[in-house]
Amino acid sequence: MALLLCVAGCQQREAATSARPSAAAPPPVAVSNGAPKATGLGRVEAPHLPNPQRIHENVISGGLPEGDEAFAELAALGIRTVISVDGMKPDVEAARRHGMRYVHLPHGYDGIPEIRGQELAKAVRDLPGPFYIHCHHGKHRSPAAAAVACVGAGLIDPSSAVPFLTSAGTSDRYQGLYAAARNAQRFEAALLDALPAEFPETATLPPLAEAMVELERVHHRVNLIAAADWAAPANYPDLDPAHQALLLREQYTEMLRMDDLQQQPEAFRTLMADSESAALALEEALRSGDTSAAAAALGAVNSGCAECHRSFRD
Repeated sequence: MALLLCVAGCQQREAATSARPSAAAPPPVAVSNGAPKATGLGRVEAPHLPNPQRIHENVISGGLPEGDEAFAELAALGIRTVISVDGMKPDVEAARRHGMRYVHLPHGYDGIPEIRGQELAKAVRDLPGPFYIHCHHGKHRSPAAAAVACVGAGLIDPSSAVPFLTSAGTSDRYQGLYAAARNAQRFEAALLDALPAEFPETATLPPLAEAMVELERVHHRVNLIAAADWAAPANYPDLDPAHQALLLREQYTEMLRMDDLQQQPEAFRTLMADSESAALALEEALRSGDTSAAAAALGAVNSGCAECHRSFRD
């Protein structure tokens, strides 16, 4: 189930290998008005990046960069390599337009496998930095990945890993992520040297994992519509509420037809079927203009998601 829900510079190598944790904050980044500000470790002021947090002078953790404004903020911060640990396909072209490369190393909410931790450490040791490591919201998987990568590459002391997750707002429900940070240790240089990491721009995920990523994306849009009183949100004016509910219902329907899903536990399949029914009720309520019924139906969908996360993801 972890795989299911993994919603999947050589010129720096010498310096990064010999790096040690630094108590001194990095110098401020000179920017113009309205541009992101990064004056030290901790929160980075970047309005188009979700939850950006600096763990090392060369590494920032955060959420998904969407659109040219977000990538422009990354460029203003000096980012050269963007590492996604989310299952969603990265926007490789947008990164290239702003002079950055993407690396896709997804992992789940239940922890970070040792080999993935080694790949993350090798990436921040060997590839051109500074780095931006992101998941979707920037609160859970990416802080853990940044902590494991920086400890593994020798950039920060292991004792700093768990406090960074806490400061980034990582929920204590994700025991595997906290365990990964708590158990993180620096990897031997020889081990990272021998690691055959290819650093793909886009990783290939199993079909069910890709379907879960798309489900999360549509579900997020529907919740934005609900927050906008069942109208198109100001920042997404083209979203039609009933159509997005239709897409949500279709996503559940298609997943229930997948062979991979039929191999999952009965409780998981039941949750998916119940959520399909709730999504259908949501669509019908929006088409009839009954926002009270729509709120109840979306509440059922959200409850199903929360239960699924507790039982099969967290």
